[in-house]
Amino acid sequence: MLLYPNWLIGRFQFFIMGFHYVSVKGQRASRDEAPICVISPHTAFFDILIMFVLGLPHTNSVSREENGKAPLAGTLVNLLQPVFVSRKQSNSRHNASYEISRRVQPNSLWPQLLMFPEGTCTNKTCLINFKQGAFNPGLPVQPVVLHYNTDTVTWAYKGPQVLASMWLTMCNFNNKLEIEFLPVYKPSEEEKRDPALYAQNVRGVIARSLNLPVTDHSFEDCLLMKQAKKHGLPMEAGAVEFHKLTVKLGLKFSDIKEQLPKYAAIAKSKGYISIEDFAEYLQLPVSPALEEVFAMYDRDGSGTIDFREYVIGSCLVAKPAEDEETLALAFERFCGNCYITKKELVEIMEKSLRMTDAQAEELFNQVDVDKSGQITYDQFKAYADLKPEYATLFNVYQELKKEERNQMEQESNVDRNKNKTD
Repeated sequence: MLLYPNWLIGRFQFFIMGFHYVSVKGQRASRDEAPICVISPHTAFFDILIMFVLGLPHTNSVSREENGKAPLAGTLVNLLQPVFVSRKQSNSRHNASYEISRRVQPNSLWPQLLMFPEGTCTNKTCLINFKQGAFNPGLPVQPVVLHYNTDTVTWAYKGPQVLASMWLTMCNFNNKLEIEFLPVYKPSEEEKRDPALYAQNVRGVIARSLNLPVTDHSFEDCLLMKQAKKHGLPMEAGAVEFHKLTVKLGLKFSDIKEQLPKYAAIAKSKGYISIEDFAEYLQLPVSPALEEVFAMYDRDGSGTIDFREYVIGSCLVAKPAEDEETLALAFERFCGNCYITKKELVEIMEKSLRMTDAQAEELFNQVDVDKSGQITYDQFKAYADLKPEYATLFNVYQELKKEERNQMEQESNVDRNKNKTD
């Protein structure tokens, strides 16, 4: 009984904002056919109107925890008994996933569950990565597409705030929303085993229906953009296609977030790292070896390194520095003893990386933390852990020297053969 006045109040709110009539296209599946409806694109808080159109006793939803704490509206939200998700608690998603699976089982008395798999609002120019919560149970889902006739409803990360969006929408005499039910999507056995694949394929169905492209950006990219701004970087620096980096490199959000302060300290060229910034960070002059390592980071050959390239480079290019064997070999190549003296380091860095004596001495003082006048392997490794690019630089230098020797030998052989012929 409590749901009817809740429905009446909610529908009246949308009516005074101009949503006088909502059209429905296609056939809504029953709960037995599809226990979950996945709705996209998620562009505004107005999207919740779908619950009032479909009927509150026959629908349930997933909502962020903050919605249940909002003044007045929070009471209405709590009456619906949604599955709450907190973006601040690490175990919240796991608990929500379990509750979703419990509610959608065939023997459950809960009504059909409505979910917005994007997990955040976008500007509906593309479909971002779908979260796996709706697809973990491995049950059929019904894709649902929302069509608005106005852009005033759009409430993305950057754009009009809530009150501004409401005011602009109310300024329209009439706002139209069409809810389109697509055919029920039944997962294959492979999709049941792989929720990420299931989510990706359902996103493809909705994208084709809307004629929109897809992208591997996700809500985590929004959080990284916010962090980028805090560190004085352009907000777009944080848009790294988080989902793709997670899948290909196995990175967690915390791993990428930890890289931002370091990147911000290096990137002095309008939010990007130039070759000069890279050299300054490593306290080295620009040399062929440095240019070679820089090119490994600069994957698109633009002449600068963006944050996404920096994250990938930190995992792949600088990875040899995490290998004890690689470090030991680099240390052995540049010293004959169990330590490196200041004189030896100056000679090494001058020959290999074109460092001046003053630059090499400053580097020596940073590595020689106990001021003993010599660098041990443990000190060498500790510094390489802080700046793993050095180990890669040494390896690149050795490869360049090897190529140089091979070329000289080839030229020498050519000269000898020519002399024999003469």
